[in-house]
Amino acid sequence: MQFIEDLKWRYASKAMNGKKIDESKINNILESIILAPTSSGLQPFEILVVKNSELKEKIKPLAFNQSVITECSHLLVFAVWDNYTEERINHAFEVSHGIRGFNQEWDNYRKRLLEMYVVRPAQENFEHAARQAYIAFGFAIATAATERVDSTPIEGFNPEAVDALLELKEKGLRSVLLLPLGYRDEQKDWLVDLKKVRKPKAGFITDLD
Repeated sequence: MQFIEDLKWRYASKAMNGKKIDESKINNILESIILAPTSSGLQPFEILVVKNSELKEKIKPLAFNQSVITECSHLLVFAVWDNYTEERINHAFEVSHGIRGFNQEWDNYRKRLLEMYVVRPAQENFEHAARQAYIAFGFAIATAATERVDSTPIEGFNPEAVDALLELKEKGLRSVLLLPLGYRDEQKDWLVDLKKVRKPKAGFITDLD
């Protein structure tokens, strides 16, 4: 299966060569993020696409000076809602109604979400929203592999500093993940020739018949 072969090909590139990615490939990766499933279809996050070299240079020291931040073609910042609010939930359903038409059952579901989410602590809601972003993050990495675009999942950065730099707090957002996209530098990347290591199926996958 080609998709499995693509996943075997990918790894977390530790050095990129600065080559630019065709916009068609970037658009496919971004479209896969949009199409990723999220709880109740709320899509509680936004994607910032950083192409500006000067901005990448400012982000790099906030991510432990990882070279791929500045060597990549595009840097995706996954910025999550800091809380579920009545306004945000209602807007998501307004969009849905505009596409599908009004549905009373779906509107009743909206009201149940408001009763559950709006009263919860903001941190609990943020953590729930962040988990939705991780799902889309996986879609982005997988799609990048099918496009033969390298990616480097990054949690190792200072989110508060990135939030301040990108003025995310003012927008009710918090950064949770960075995803540099580009092409591996086979001369500098110490991981490039190493075999992929994963757990064997036995002991990892359990069939419950």
